[in-house]
Amino acid sequence: MPLSLNLDMIREARKRLAGVIHPTPLDHSTTFSRLTGSEVYFKLENLQKTGSFKIRGAYNKIMSLTPEERDRGVIAASAGNHAQGVAYAATKAGIRSVVVMPEGAPISKVVATRGYGGRVVLAGGGYDEAFEYACQMQKETGATLVHGFDDPMVAAGQGTIGLELMDELPDLDAVLVPVGGGGLISGIAVAVKSLNPRVRVIGIQSRGAPAVYLSLKGGDRRELTSTATIADGISVRRPGEFTLEIMRRYLDDIVLVDDEEISRAILMLLERSKIVVEGAGAVPLAALLHGHVSLPAKKVVLVLSGGNIDVNILSIIIERGLVKSGRIIRLRTVVTDQPGSLQRLLAVLADVRANVISINHDRIKPQVPLKQAEVELLLETSDVEHIEKIMSALSREGYGVERI
Repeated sequence: MPLSLNLDMIREARKRLAGVIHPTPLDHSTTFSRLTGSEVYFKLENLQKTGSFKIRGAYNKIMSLTPEERDRGVIAASAGNHAQGVAYAATKAGIRSVVVMPEGAPISKVVATRGYGGRVVLAGGGYDEAFEYACQMQKETGATLVHGFDDPMVAAGQGTIGLELMDELPDLDAVLVPVGGGGLISGIAVAVKSLNPRVRVIGIQSRGAPAVYLSLKGGDRRELTSTATIADGISVRRPGEFTLEIMRRYLDDIVLVDDEEISRAILMLLERSKIVVEGAGAVPLAALLHGHVSLPAKKVVLVLSGGNIDVNILSIIIERGLVKSGRIIRLRTVVTDQPGSLQRLLAVLADVRANVISINHDRIKPQVPLKQAEVELLLETSDVEHIEKIMSALSREGYGVERI
């Protein structure tokens, strides 16, 4: 089938987006360059209006509609970022918008979409079910469907990122891009490869949602029965038909990362670079950090596609990351139920420089013998070696300690 996306379309999209979007920064990272061996640059789409790249494609599509199509309004399905982009773009253009989001969509994204002027309908357990519901509504209302990825005008809008990259770093060697349905990487690939075919374009998918990976490796368009990943922005069961053809022609490679690797990348970006990204935005760094992509001494751009992470998920990622790195630990022990016992325990911890975050002293728990009390502690520690030092000190003082 002929490919319906080209460089001229992307350049036209750039004109439409002028003054509407932020041409986002391209930030060189000395820290992650040292950790990976590549010259790492971050394309900070997490700083884009609405918190992700999605406004680019949504606005380009909406502004290309005919007056009759505008009168009927627009409808879209989204896990969150496309929803916000469509709502913002439609409101700016004076068009009614309805966005169908999965019932489990992060509350922060639902609230933000409504705040941008969109009417939110919650339906389905994931993106694909929400999309089916949106298609039904579209038939009933006659509204124009603004697809999240499988639309040349949407992909052209996303491709403006590629134009910015080539302006900002014309001698880049590779670009790593998150992949869900394929709209973002299709637009970037066409833009970059049209201007410099030497640049490698590598897609990154979550191992819990590998529809594009399986489709490209298997030779046909695959549909997953389900997905399971913290990267909800790329949790898609089936790639786009149009985008899959683009990806077959232009992608140099596609790799998978798992949720633990994504979580670590989110935490490291937050701690080392003070950058907040969502799961989908962290997958390029996860791939580079864990050796799924190796580009030593090459100039590599990582597209951090969005920053709309739910604060509850972020808090869990932070706590789990601190546990894994030995920065916090939970302990349980038993002390005699008499004055001074708890003070003696805390004195041991103070001697080994363990900082007590919280403590629970329970003297009436049925499993604890009479005249004893169970103590649960949450401690702030320096690293794994510090934890071993704490455990040894408690053992020497006669405390039986259990890590929980």
